[in-house]
Amino acid sequence: MIREGRGPVSRAVRESTKRILRGYGEATAGLRRGPDFVIIGAKRGGSTSLYNYMLEHPNIVPLFPGRQHIKGPHYYDTQYARGLAWYRSYFPIEVCGRHLARPKLRPALCGEASPYYLFHPLAAERLARDHPHVRIIAVLRDPVERAYSHFKERTHHRGESLSFEDALDAEADRLRGEEERIIAEPGYLSAEHENHSYLAQGRYLDMLPRWFKFFPREQIHIAVSEEFYADPDRHVNEVWTFLGLPPCRLASQVRYNYMPAPKMAPETRRRLQQSVAEHNRDLADLLGRPLPWPAPAASVR
Repeated sequence: MIREGRGPVSRAVRESTKRILRGYGEATAGLRRGPDFVIIGAKRGGSTSLYNYMLEHPNIVPLFPGRQHIKGPHYYDTQYARGLAWYRSYFPIEVCGRHLARPKLRPALCGEASPYYLFHPLAAERLARDHPHVRIIAVLRDPVERAYSHFKERTHHRGESLSFEDALDAEADRLRGEEERIIAEPGYLSAEHENHSYLAQGRYLDMLPRWFKFFPREQIHIAVSEEFYADPDRHVNEVWTFLGLPPCRLASQVRYNYMPAPKMAPETRRRLQQSVAEHNRDLADLLGRPLPWPAPAASVR
């Protein structure tokens, strides 16, 4: 068995292989249909786990090439300038309505998961223009826990030098004018908007109306992260049903991208819960269902 090397030569070979495969994908883009479903986020909400669980269904095929375990190309947020042929290069070749990856299966569905889509101000319109009938899946997490998990991810990747509390205090200044510039200059990429939006990416009431504007509600499935992780088999089957697939037993329930860390300071948690309480109530009204997220705890004197 040949083991994959880790040195600079091996990295160069891997990168060269990726370029060749992507070039082949672009050259055959006309044979590639594009997504049947897209998981749009929320970031740190469970989209990686959901996507990997969904791949266990025999009627769902992975992105191309499957051996690279690609989850999402981020085309409709940060890679839009690459063009539609580049995006379609990630999807399997389809002949006579069947994916060559699994030609005996009908339907054989393929989708992607790019969790910045939910928050990006142009992603919904872009996706709807190219694929108006695609099924949209969102996984919403308690905004307080989502913010802290997002912060932990940034510190893990050395993309955040501030403490959590200082980062929250700095967020408004960091994001000031960024969304407006993304809209005004569609080629502009904002690292601040994507990476330092700890609270903003949990304000789902600011994002969901954009998606409801461009896609009918019956094309959008909204799951709640805490419920999803409490019973993955049930909730993944709900997603499969939403896609028109028969039920399937979930074999693995590994939690992907889990990052253990010290607990959030109680006072910080209480302050954040107070700040999102009204938002969460209004979101529950919008969705027409209760949400399992904790209400603000009383302060201790």
